[in-house]
Amino acid sequence: MVGDGRVVVTGASGMLGGFVVRRLRADGVPVHAVDLRAPTEAGVDATVADVRDRDAMTGACAGAAAVVHCAAALPSYAPAEIHSVIVDGTRTVLTAARDAGVPRVVHISTTAVYGLPTLVPTPEEHPRQPVDTYGRAKAAAEQVAEEFRERGLCVPVLRPKTFLGPGRMGLFAMLFEWADEGRHFPVLGRGDVRIQMCAVEDLAECVLTTLRADPADANDTFNVAAEQFGTFRDDVQAVLDAAGHGRRVVSIPARPALLTLRTLRRARLSPVYDRLLHKLLADSYVSTDKVRRRLGFTPRHSNSDALLRTFRWWQAQRSRGGNQQTGRTSREPWSQGALRVAKVLF
Repeated sequence: MVGDGRVVVTGASGMLGGFVVRRLRADGVPVHAVDLRAPTEAGVDATVADVRDRDAMTGACAGAAAVVHCAAALPSYAPAEIHSVIVDGTRTVLTAARDAGVPRVVHISTTAVYGLPTLVPTPEEHPRQPVDTYGRAKAAAEQVAEEFRERGLCVPVLRPKTFLGPGRMGLFAMLFEWADEGRHFPVLGRGDVRIQMCAVEDLAECVLTTLRADPADANDTFNVAAEQFGTFRDDVQAVLDAAGHGRRVVSIPARPALLTLRTLRRARLSPVYDRLLHKLLADSYVSTDKVRRRLGFTPRHSNSDALLRTFRWWQAQRSRGGNQQTGRTSREPWSQGALRVAKVLF
């Protein structure tokens, strides 16, 4: 059991990393933040460095009780950068932790490693069959984690569904913007697919649970996601209702829309990547039985809870002019490209 020793958090200035830092500090756990940017939390001990810098990571890990590896690249990054940050970065972090004598590293992965599974709910035992650069890099990073696990390091791997909460922008900003402006919002087909997400507060809580669990229970791979979720249409409508303009979800023919979005993506005129398109056409949810059974963790928040809290936060940010579109982090809205023009139709 890790106890209350110092915990190193990589990617600590990101949306997830920031939540993990705050959750640990709220429990009185000393934190050392690692990120390319200065920590967002005041009074946090920090190393400003790239996770691929082995010397910097070894220094940061010295004397730590555990590491939580949140740092990663986004699907919008260039393929070579995605692989380097995710795979090489993970190997560097784990090597530094081992060399510094850190007993446990919690590795944040993703359910994207499953690719487009037809088995739902998808269990952890499902083969890794990633379909894009990001998913392949995350799958390769998991293999690195498993190598170190075989060498005796305790490396719990958490696979969250898409997580959201206050601080999250990315593609969610498009839904929020259209809703706030009083527009209808399109969905492919009927929108009756069930798409599971994960509240970032639940993911941060699961990290703490994993840090404190017996290593015999924790040293494994776990899905983390909402247990309460409905259809994609229901979730989008909840946001439109909260915006208060009386707007509705609008169904559009799936096949022509899919072809158009793929064409725009290839021309770099749309941020909607292929794996997301497929997720919008088929049920996408995972089993959370294992994390409940082995670690005693049960998420508190539903999809709609997380979406609505994020929307309210987004509205407050927009009123302060805080939505710069760069797409370099999950804290920033991604450029909508040609889809910004399309919204005039709704």
